[in-house]
Amino acid sequence: MDPLIQALDIATGPVDPSGLPHLKDHSIGSLRTKLVEFGLPSYRADQIAGWLYRRGVDDPEAMTDLPADLRVHLASEWQTRALEVASVLRSVDGTIKAAFRTWDGEHIESVLIPERARNTLCISTQVGCPLACSFCATGALGFTRNLRTSEIIDQVCRMAEILAADDSPESARGITNVVFMGMGEPLLNLDAVLETIRLLIHPKAFALAPRRVTVSTVGVLPRLEPLLAVAPVNLAVSLHATTDAVRDQLVPLNRRFPLAELLDTLRGLETVTQRRPVFFEYTLIEGVNDSPEDAKRLAPLLAGIPSKLNLIPMNGHADSPMHSPDDATIDRFLRIVAGSGLFVSLRRSRGLDIDAACGQLALRHVARAAASVSTGAPPRWAR
Repeated sequence: MDPLIQALDIATGPVDPSGLPHLKDHSIGSLRTKLVEFGLPSYRADQIAGWLYRRGVDDPEAMTDLPADLRVHLASEWQTRALEVASVLRSVDGTIKAAFRTWDGEHIESVLIPERARNTLCISTQVGCPLACSFCATGALGFTRNLRTSEIIDQVCRMAEILAADDSPESARGITNVVFMGMGEPLLNLDAVLETIRLLIHPKAFALAPRRVTVSTVGVLPRLEPLLAVAPVNLAVSLHATTDAVRDQLVPLNRRFPLAELLDTLRGLETVTQRRPVFFEYTLIEGVNDSPEDAKRLAPLLAGIPSKLNLIPMNGHADSPMHSPDDATIDRFLRIVAGSGLFVSLRRSRGLDIDAACGQLALRHVARAAASVSTGAPPRWAR
């Protein structure tokens, strides 16, 4: 293993004092194996998954097609719920940001972005982030721990509940797309991310098509092939600069995996094709990476990589002095890139009024909002 990745691939937090395994820590294949170890039929995993993910039921006593003794076993020997809602904020544009509390008192955020034909959920994979990208509010938080599979997938479960409670056309559609673009670097928590993907795409769980799942990374190169070997999910790469000198400052991991190595690795991935391009994310920052020269360098830099480029004007936050360029600069940059032949789009910010836009997740509202949420002990099945 790369020594830097080994140093960053930090163990997942303290041990849960209950000592009970969690149903949501396992993909369905893994859960089948675990049930057999408990002397139970493996096919029960499919039924349990149907209740947990398709019906959104966490209480084993409500899983009525399971035998009574199995329901008792699940309630006494397993955990079924990993997160509780700490706060929910709704933007004027329909975006929903939720903060969730973990069993050990940590908090993470997820963002639901409703659009005309889909509802996209942005989920977190770590408490904070160890990579300290200079334009990102999460990076300013520092790093606490990796999330377990149960804590990642439960963001989907809890947000589905929040969405279902809304009286809106979007609520009937449910969650249609999931992007690993929230707090943390997904590829530094790869095992949990892979188990989560298996649950997202399994027909007995969330049954999402792999093309509706996107994993974003700054470029943890040894983890790219293992990620794409599990399922043909979309790969998004946070680029943000056209020179190593600038990217070293914006994305410190670039000092270990510089641009040439990153892009050559992407060119060598057999799974990257015209049908499955790389989605490059480029945050436009005033006076840093928004010059005409930067725009002109992008096409030669990405040559030979089937790709789509998303331009994202910097979403300001209190932890960074950086700002978005003005509209004229953004338009000029967009015109130059489009004229070079790259497939490029401009991503409009969503949820700015609730600090839910790209790069803004920093739990600013949790302390205030959590005070209004009950902290009473949950029932046994929700531990």
